Amino acid sequence: MVEGRIETLEKWLASHRAVAWDVLRAYLGVALFVRGVLFVSHPGLIAAYMSQSGPWFWQMAISHYVGIAHLGGGILLAVGFVTRWAAIAQIPALLGAVFLVHLREGLMAAGQSLELSMLVLALLVLYAVFGAGKYSVDRRLFPEGELSSPGKHDDAGHPMGPTAATGH
Repeated sequence: MVEGRIETLEKWLASHRAVAWDVLRAYLGVALFVRGVLFVSHPGLIAAYMSQSGPWFWQMAISHYVGIAHLGGGILLAVGFVTRWAAIAQIPALLGAVFLVHLREGLMAAGQSLELSMLVLALLVLYAVFGAGKYSVDRRLFPEGELSSPGKHDDAGHPMGPTAATGH
């Protein structure tokens, strides 16, 4: 009886992987948008992070880039529109957060900012490489195009390579 339920659960989970990928994308987008709102509404916060980044011009340029990337890119990621480009636009900001801001705090710091920034960076790289997913604006507008996951897809929306698609 328990084995049957576990098998049923495994089948259900396998058939809903596309939903998990899209829910994670939407959550990541909303979180980055909220971070962008925080940076824009509290400019002193990002200025404190940027205090050791050189001349004031670069501090202002970088802070504006980060705010715009998080606001615009977060919304685009949340709905899955031009997802790869939205993720790529965020990657420089997260590289800066990881290597220029939080790395000196080290792992296991009280705020765990380095660990979280590295996780967000890893997720952005995954979305830049693999695309938005089955339940995205990209997939609706560009079903076989460059903006959605390229090539053939299985019923769950996962890309299939040439071997899986042709059976050879």
